[in-house]
Amino acid sequence: MFVLAGVGGYYFLTQRTATQKVYRVGILSGLDAFADTADGFKQKMTELGYVEGKNIVYDFEKTNVNPAEEQRIVKKFVDDKVDLIFAFPTSPAVTAKTVTEGTSIPVVFANAMIEGSNIIESVRQPGGNITGVRFPASETTLKRFEFLHELVPKAERIYAPYDKNYPGISYALDALYKEASSLNITLVEAPVATLDELKADLNMRSASKDIGVDAILIMTTLLTAGPDGFNAINEFAAKYKLAVGGSTNNNADMGAVFSYIPQNVDFGRLAAPLADKIFKGTPAGTIPVVSPEAYLRINYKKAQELGLTVSEGLLNMADEIIR
Repeated sequence: MFVLAGVGGYYFLTQRTATQKVYRVGILSGLDAFADTADGFKQKMTELGYVEGKNIVYDFEKTNVNPAEEQRIVKKFVDDKVDLIFAFPTSPAVTAKTVTEGTSIPVVFANAMIEGSNIIESVRQPGGNITGVRFPASETTLKRFEFLHELVPKAERIYAPYDKNYPGISYALDALYKEASSLNITLVEAPVATLDELKADLNMRSASKDIGVDAILIMTTLLTAGPDGFNAINEFAAKYKLAVGGSTNNNADMGAVFSYIPQNVDFGRLAAPLADKIFKGTPAGTIPVVSPEAYLRINYKKAQELGLTVSEGLLNMADEIIR
């Protein structure tokens, strides 16, 4: 900015340095497995000109399947009057939307199921003060089911444990049931609400003469895809030599035959341009929601241990093969 200044009757233009806006962003990760979503967000924000410590500061908070803590953290962000909240996955995103209602604080979500969660009005017009990167739950669930069926074609009963209270889970299940029915496969549901309930269901099966399942499909809910829930399921699978189709990326490292889900970093990188638009004046609710591509990791070593045949076609589809 230039202003007119005068000295001894002479006038000249001088430049005044404007104070640069420093944006404050509250980041909430609701599950350790998704925490690196924030890394992708920060990386892309830097590429867009937002330098941490210079014109943007982050308050990065993490929980691990703890709704009460999610509430506390988002309320803290609101009290701190942050310029934007970036929350992921579904449960923290819904919490952020609810807690910020009545404020001017925009929310950008990632890794969130939009079906059945009432988090947005539509993909093209999210409405309110929110936008983000959706988790393609139904599409990825179906693909995981197809991959598992290809790897274990003789499996007639597929175990599908999930958090019955998780937003949007019914939509993924509806799509899954249609596909299972077309292949004459029985979907063995295990709707639970806590880790203890999940363990109780697994123990009940272990105590039976017939465990009632031939393979396991991990549904993308925090309870079953998170470390504690997945470990319980994986121990059961190892005991009975069952193939597990994983959801989060690290499931393949932890014992699943494969994992299929968009990369966390990609969610973050896609969310950053949305935040940039908001900072430049575009209302969040008018910015269309975007979707990422999924990433297939095959644990070839685990497949060999279980005596499974991994086709060349499936190997060629893989983004990463763990040998």
